[in-house]
Amino acid sequence: MTPASLVPATGPAPSFFGMSRDRLRRHVLGHGVPAFRAEQMYAWVYQKHVRDPLGMTNLPRGFRESVSGICDFALPETASVHKSPDGNTHKFVLRLADGARVESVSMRTPRRLTFCISSQVGCALKCSFCATGLMGLKRNLRAHEIVAQVMTMGDHHGWRDDRFNIVYMGMGEPLANLAAVTESIRILHDERGLNLGARRVTVSTSGLVPQIEELAKLDLQVGLAISLHATTDELRDELVPVNKRWPIRMLLDAARDYSRTVGRRVTLEYTLLGGVNDSMEDADRLAEFARELPSKVNLIPYNPVPGLDWKRPSPAAVEAFAERLYPRAPAVTVRHTQGGEIWAACGQLGGLTPEA
Repeated sequence: MTPASLVPATGPAPSFFGMSRDRLRRHVLGHGVPAFRAEQMYAWVYQKHVRDPLGMTNLPRGFRESVSGICDFALPETASVHKSPDGNTHKFVLRLADGARVESVSMRTPRRLTFCISSQVGCALKCSFCATGLMGLKRNLRAHEIVAQVMTMGDHHGWRDDRFNIVYMGMGEPLANLAAVTESIRILHDERGLNLGARRVTVSTSGLVPQIEELAKLDLQVGLAISLHATTDELRDELVPVNKRWPIRMLLDAARDYSRTVGRRVTLEYTLLGGVNDSMEDADRLAEFARELPSKVNLIPYNPVPGLDWKRPSPAAVEAFAERLYPRAPAVTVRHTQGGEIWAACGQLGGLTPEA
């Protein structure tokens, strides 16, 4: 094959990372290239982690020299990487093609490496304790911009961990960008790609009930995390304003139905705010919620955000809440947020050390 045998591109090349394998096959066919070349390209990029077309040695040389006009293999610019003092948590600030910035976080524990990825630039839900909520919503991310976050963090860690997990729990409300989120999940799932199993993916939501119901119908079998953060509608209305539209009872019912449909227990995420939602009465109500459905509770001591008045509870208060909750709740974990300050919005990074 020579470059002249290719159908010339008629506009900017689309990002490789936004195309499913089926779409890539159709795309290369439209450029006069046999569809099986898409399989080879997928293997080079996602399994061998080679993005330079000239290094894809089983492709014809003429195609390798011309493929950049068919697909764009570039990742967003990494504006900065910040690491926690213990080196186990890294925050990545990526600059997208339009200049917008989005944040991703990798977290390493003795058991696993987890990538926390964003689905929007900013967020419209205005949760009162959230740094991203201060930004407002700028725009939804496209599927390729979501997948690119995974690729960037994988490159940074040298792809040494074959069994990393992904949580859609960064900037934005994932279910408010459901089409791009589900497309990115399908790309990451692909057996010829990263082959990321559904049980290693969790999607978080602040409580968009119709979208929870839609997600349950998509046969993705990903985990669901509910950002609950309160045990009464009065308080949740203040902390998570979307509760005014879909209150706790509706949200728990949707979560229970999701668990039954998908066959996975739901995670109830509960950020502990000092003197606000960390009473023993809150723990008792949270335990009741957890017993209603197959679930586990993840307690998250709040990381203070400059400009917001919410406080982190004392270690004793966190321990007391957890001890009250368990064994009343089916399963309880406490997130120990060493280096958790990197969750703050860009420009509010405190004393973190950027890596070269």
